[in-house]
Amino acid sequence: MRHFEAVRSHIGSQHELRHNDPYLISFDLNLSNGRHQGIYLAELEDESGRRYLRISTPIGPLAGTDAIRCLRFNWQQRTGFLAVADLDGSPYLHLCENRPYEFLDTDELQRVVREMGALGDQLEQIVATGDDSL
Repeated sequence: MRHFEAVRSHIGSQHELRHNDPYLISFDLNLSNGRHQGIYLAELEDESGRRYLRISTPIGPLAGTDAIRCLRFNWQQRTGFLAVADLDGSPYLHLCENRPYEFLDTDELQRVVREMGALGDQLEQIVATGDDSL
């Protein structure tokens, strides 16, 4: 996969797209127990023109979330990091991963999507219940 259109084509053949914009697509990933997790894929470009695929999933509202715990989570993670983005005009915690296209193939894309979806669902449940596990 060398560009966003290849990602769009592959993901579109596997999932029904909810958003299908030029550099952003999203879909619901089906998980166990009838649960699902929204997955967002977007293209990013750095200062030197290198392009990346961002895979992200919303976790919960930022309000009431301890920033120190989020930073500790980021320090301990091998895949994914917590970030804040607006969702319907409110700050929302997202689990994200940025991957350069040159190291991305269909198997790796599917693996990262599954891993991010499952972890995002677990984190979303923790945030929703106010659990102290994060």
